[in-house]
Amino acid sequence: MSSQCEITAKRASSTKLGGFERYLTAWVFLCIVAGIALGHWFPMPFQFLGRLEVAQVNLPVAILIWMMIVPMLLKIDFGALHHVKEHWKGVGVTLFVNWAVKPFSMALLGWIFIRSMFADWLPPEQIDSYIAGLILLAAAPCTAMVFVWSNLSNGEPHFTLTQVALNDTIMIFAFAPIVGLLLGLSAITVPWDTLFLSVVLYIVIPVSVAQLWRRWLLRSGGEATLQRTLQRLSPISLLALLTTLVLLFGFQGEQILTQPLVIVLLAVPILIQVYFNSGLAYLLNRKLGVAHCVAGPSALIGASNFFELAVATAIVIFGFDSGAALATVVGVLIEVPVMLSVVNIVNRSRGWYEAGIPISIRETQ
Repeated sequence: MSSQCEITAKRASSTKLGGFERYLTAWVFLCIVAGIALGHWFPMPFQFLGRLEVAQVNLPVAILIWMMIVPMLLKIDFGALHHVKEHWKGVGVTLFVNWAVKPFSMALLGWIFIRSMFADWLPPEQIDSYIAGLILLAAAPCTAMVFVWSNLSNGEPHFTLTQVALNDTIMIFAFAPIVGLLLGLSAITVPWDTLFLSVVLYIVIPVSVAQLWRRWLLRSGGEATLQRTLQRLSPISLLALLTTLVLLFGFQGEQILTQPLVIVLLAVPILIQVYFNSGLAYLLNRKLGVAHCVAGPSALIGASNFFELAVATAIVIFGFDSGAALATVVGVLIEVPVMLSVVNIVNRSRGWYEAGIPISIRETQ
């Protein structure tokens, strides 16, 4: 195990979640309810905020995402990034699940549940659109939220950052062909300005700000100043996450209230998808002897979705009121509570995970 993983493992064993973090699922539920209620009762402010966009990327949501991830990126020393090559097995597993499994398994689940099992309860004119939304959701690996999940699971931060950056690079070239193939189209119009701007907003800018800030803190007061700053910033990421939920569900609350059965039916394949892909990545990492601090974020990256891009693409291609747009919003609806449950499983199963790796195949990093 690498020295970085040893440090991460010690932190995992010695650090307990505070009261706020321990009840995060309850806070998430309350924020979802609050967002839907506020969007229903006071639609005008949410409509105004929803129009603050550039290339279909909502700027208030982008700012909140910066607030989520900059405090976590501030912890990363880019001088240690060369250690990530030692986690090549975890990188390989995550790439396999994200690009060779997840989009295709979602297409299969959409066909089984939406086109077959649930077809009688869904508006027939929207079935193809629902499946398209599910595919858009699965074909976009998560970017911003992964830093939150990795932090909560005591994941190896350099692995997480590099894996996300690699996924974003692949997404630029693979997103449109995979979606086009799975939708059975000869060509698909993808909002490339949305994709590129999203990468800049959710990766390039936060990483640059965090590293400039880190260098200034270390120059001005050393490691002690950096640690004090990190301690003060620690609640900000979760508060930004909860505020983001209020905004997103305020934007889409009316549709959710008027179509509750559709929401439940669309949630079924998404739920199966999350647990299947996270479980597959976790077990493959264990089989290969990958350190737990890498396997945890690998499983979480393999299961979560870049819902901001999926929602924007669905709206651009199929329209704001389409079944595709609604399907991607359902992904947002269940993303946070379900991913929190995956984080909980990863944390609680650490002993089982490490006990099942024979010394003969354990990574010597």
